[in-house]
Amino acid sequence: QVQLVESGGGLVQAGGSLRLSCAASGRAFSNYAMGWFRQAPGKEREFVAVISWNGLSTRYGDSVKGRFTISRDNAKNSVHLQMNSLKPEDTAAYSCNAGGRYVSDRYDAGPFWGQGTQVTVSS
Repeated sequence: QVQLVESGGGLVQAGGSLRLSCAASGRAFSNYAMGWFRQAPGKEREFVAVISWNGLSTRYGDSVKGRFTISRDNAKNSVHLQMNSLKPEDTAAYSCNAGGRYVSDRYDAGPFWGQGTQVTVSS
């Protein structure tokens, strides 16, 4: 079992930056690939980024490539999402996820979710 708590969301102007964090507790955090997803009102949940258990492999959704960077610190049981050059269309609730399957550049979300943190980008 893994408990996840996100932080770092907020209101930012277009072109600005935010850094989201996800703190994990529970066993075997370092064994899990970790992902970020987002969901805007009225839209389906969208894959944002994933990082492998050892941090050596990452993958990004097409809409955030080149602007967002995922990282992790297994010693601190945390994963981060650095978001640069933010756009109004990045406005959404962002959630971290653990326990999924990350194989061949595909990440299928696992059963562990945080409560989400809201990111709002103004134009």
